[in-house]
Amino acid sequence: MENLLIIGVILFLLLILSFVWPPDSPWAPWWRTSKSTAIRICKLANIKKDDLIYDLGSGDGTALIVAAKDFGAKGVGIEIEPTRALISRFLIKKNNLEDKIKIKRQNFFTVNLSNADVVFLYLVPKTLEKLIPKFKKELKKGTRVISYKYKMNLKLINKDEDIFLYII
Repeated sequence: MENLLIIGVILFLLLILSFVWPPDSPWAPWWRTSKSTAIRICKLANIKKDDLIYDLGSGDGTALIVAAKDFGAKGVGIEIEPTRALISRFLIKKNNLEDKIKIKRQNFFTVNLSNADVVFLYLVPKTLEKLIPKFKKELKKGTRVISYKYKMNLKLINKDEDIFLYII
């Protein structure tokens, strides 16, 4: 029983730590995207109802829910962490968006992104840099890439404060 309590405390502390993880770490913190930020992201990316959005490290699915509910788009969330994937599936069901949004519990480095019209990113800089070769290989010309908080080593097309738009 004592070992179970220790494991529980460690898991709880890791969850708390994930909210303040340093941005240069190779591990993904759990930084949430607010609804107001998701709206700004969708506006900057000029989201339309025929867009298919991939959200890499989709967390609780807020950005995809806003894109589907307020802009009519369809989305695919790629989230490897089981708790975040479960929460996002619950919120998608709660918003009656199961026909518009799918969550894949996978590593986004192994997912084919060639169908994406838009890619949302709220990831640490080291991960963003590792994704650039994948984007250049898989994304079709004209795909919009939106990075929240951190710039990428791609040609910047537009920005809204801390939201950066790139086009492949």
